[in-house]
Amino acid sequence: MKAVVTLLALLGLSAATSATAADQTPGDQFFARLTALCGKTLTGQVVAGDAADEPFRKSALVMTVARCDAREIRIPFSVGEDRSRTWIVTRLDDGRLRLKHDHRHADGVEDQLSRYGGDTVEAGTAQLQRFPVDAESQALFTRLDRAVSNTNVWSLGLTDQAFSYELSRPGRLFRVSFDLDGAKQP
Repeated sequence: MKAVVTLLALLGLSAATSATAADQTPGDQFFARLTALCGKTLTGQVVAGDAADEPFRKSALVMTVARCDAREIRIPFSVGEDRSRTWIVTRLDDGRLRLKHDHRHADGVEDQLSRYGGDTVEAGTAQLQRFPVDAESQALFTRLDRAVSNTNVWSLGLTDQAFSYELSRPGRLFRVSFDLDGAKQP
């Protein structure tokens, strides 16, 4: 009888674990998959862009999934020697995700064009999350004479082979793909 109770308890635990995984939103699943890369450094290349992206094509592109906790993931992104960029992915209380861009000068002082981004408005998938520009960022872009960015949509993708970062808007597409096969621990 004790063996039957133990077996039922294990089956119950297994069912509860499966139910919990099944209850996760696509955003939760994406966040968990990205968290699994914590501590890894990836190299990338521009796979879509225009002439304005030439400095990115000519430089080493490196991202490190540097700091992860249950609520926030910080991903510094270097373009050659320029280490001014960090992507911040935050899990919101309502289940959505937020992407913000933190830009710093070499001395660590925040750039005036920083903390822009958006929140997911659609569920997305465990492999792709899209972040349309938010009102706060639109106000920042307008104030800094960069209103062309007021229609930005950023996307983060994560397959078994690659992590991707994309910026799109009418007349503009920029995408960098990072190879997961070459992921290194720092």
